[in-house]
Amino acid sequence: MLVLGANLTQDRVVRLPELVPGAVLRALSVDVAPGGKPVNVARVGAALGARSVLVANCPGATGLDLARELADAGLEVVPVQTDGDLRAATLLLESGGRTTVINEPGPPLDAASAAALLAAVDVALGPGTHRVVVLSGSLPPDTPDDLYAEAVRTAHRHGALALVDASGPALAAALEAGPDLVTPNLAEAESLLQGLGATGATELVDEEGADIDVRARAAAASLVRLGARAALVSGGRHGAALWADGRSWWFAAPSVVTVNAVGAGDSLLGGVAAGLQRGDPLVDAVRLGVAAAAVSVTRTGPGDVDAATVEDMLARVPAAIDEEMGR
Repeated sequence: MLVLGANLTQDRVVRLPELVPGAVLRALSVDVAPGGKPVNVARVGAALGARSVLVANCPGATGLDLARELADAGLEVVPVQTDGDLRAATLLLESGGRTTVINEPGPPLDAASAAALLAAVDVALGPGTHRVVVLSGSLPPDTPDDLYAEAVRTAHRHGALALVDASGPALAAALEAGPDLVTPNLAEAESLLQGLGATGATELVDEEGADIDVRARAAAASLVRLGARAALVSGGRHGAALWADGRSWWFAAPSVVTVNAVGAGDSLLGGVAAGLQRGDPLVDAVRLGVAAAAVSVTRTGPGDVDAATVEDMLARVPAAIDEEMGR
């Protein structure tokens, strides 16, 4: 599977007893590692046995350092050097379970650099090299909104499936290219569908999550009507809804103790991509993704899963609830 990383980060995961605004705080521990949604997806895919190739936007010397660090960790990386400096993301994990994430925007990516990334994807795909192409995460400032749409078309020219995890204008543009699967969370999907153009315009879950499956099924169906061949909409800790071929499925998430929910959606997508890469039917691939997401939230680092634990978790994922629906 090939993953496009347009906006990678250097993650700083800071554990502290409690986040108190305006106070001087002492961290319990700090871990620094390469991050960003595409990195998490590629890690999960590799952990589940897929050959993961990351085509990475590497701004400046720090971007190339990140590529070398990822390669040293065993991930196959195709670096594309661009201007600017690598962004950072700070994840604040409180002992009580609350997580705060501070994402920097990243350096601008102009049309020429975006074209270089697409060219690298085209070359890396090659004839029949990859079954799945994953386009995941935010885009840097000034990036053309149609970057993922063009990457979808590139994947299809090579006979590969194109999976898109995006929001706002990037997702809207990608839908016009007919991606094989889109995987926004419920807030991102409803925000797009309401024409607000901003992530988080709706609440992801209510207190009990009673209507999450209904809302997620409806959002997934709407995304398919807008151009996706299939849509998987995550409802967080409650589960995810899949719409494909005129039918919908609800995948309830197994109950686990959450340590860090950041990257759960990336693990979901990484598991789905790994399943599709090995030839699993879409419904089975989604169950694998749900298991990977459940394992991920029990770990400190985003996308930190292993095949044996995911396989054990898969046995705890309830069978998907299938509801045949009209087109």
